[in-house]
Amino acid sequence: MRALLVANPKATTTSARTRDVLIHALASDLKLEVVVTEFRGHARDAARRAADDGGIDLVVALGGDGTVNEVVNGLLHDGPAEGLPGIAVVPGGSTNVFARALGLPNDPVEATGALLDALRDGSERTIGLGLVSGTPGTEDEGVPSRWFTFCAGLGFDAGVVGRVEQQRVRGKRSTHALYVRQVMRQFAGERNRRHGTITLSEPGAESLTDLALAIVCNTSPWTFLGNRPVYASPRASFDTALDVLALGRLSPSAVAMSAAQLLMSSPERGPRGKHVASLHDLTDFTLHSQAPLPFQVDGDHLGLRTSATFRGVRRALRVIV
Repeated sequence: MRALLVANPKATTTSARTRDVLIHALASDLKLEVVVTEFRGHARDAARRAADDGGIDLVVALGGDGTVNEVVNGLLHDGPAEGLPGIAVVPGGSTNVFARALGLPNDPVEATGALLDALRDGSERTIGLGLVSGTPGTEDEGVPSRWFTFCAGLGFDAGVVGRVEQQRVRGKRSTHALYVRQVMRQFAGERNRRHGTITLSEPGAESLTDLALAIVCNTSPWTFLGNRPVYASPRASFDTALDVLALGRLSPSAVAMSAAQLLMSSPERGPRGKHVASLHDLTDFTLHSQAPLPFQVDGDHLGLRTSATFRGVRRALRVIV
């Protein structure tokens, strides 16, 4: 089998020596080409070339969720199609939500062993993804479409992601403590905007208005705190369309209650209450804000948006697992 390994040298939990060991292990079973990324978008470009090549059977992403997202967008630059390379993931980031949602070990060496076993057994599955694009008739109409594997967000959570990225640019390591600090700072910055500006519109359904944040989930868990899974939308699945968790208020009491429920969430129960809306298996919907808000996809901050149109695409990507 001919394969391309796309490795992020800045991945948080892998060293150059570890990457060499993993490359050697994969090369023992695969006709392996290696691309070490050098700039933002490099993984996407490499995966796109692999999709257009016609001779690559598999693309392996070695890195965090950002690397995986770039590879997915490269493979699906023309949309899902028969004959595209499959994807495999060796987690190397700080959180690795997508890999862990697939049931892969979080340790890159163990995950490589699991990948080689899956290849020998011919084990794979085809999963659904989310696709977000600019909304026609708005100032975001021309924004390029973007695939996402596990989540997207408009509002508060995206603001936290943006703050974390700013800290990483300044040399801070991506740790769970860093995220917690930025959550607190983001909440302090929202002091004068407790009521929401977001509207969720779905064809054939009544719109939800005055939302303060909206988290779009393609799978569950939504994220991890260390080894602890957090379930924003427990029914979200790679086998359905998209789920949404929305909050109507960011008052101290509402945020404290929702945060406690997230920390105690489980596959059977997520956040609930008067100011919480949970929607399951949505195929097409739009989020629109009266004011520009932070926007993120798979943990990648994409700036400010006033609108975004979402589509849940079933059976979009072949994954070796």
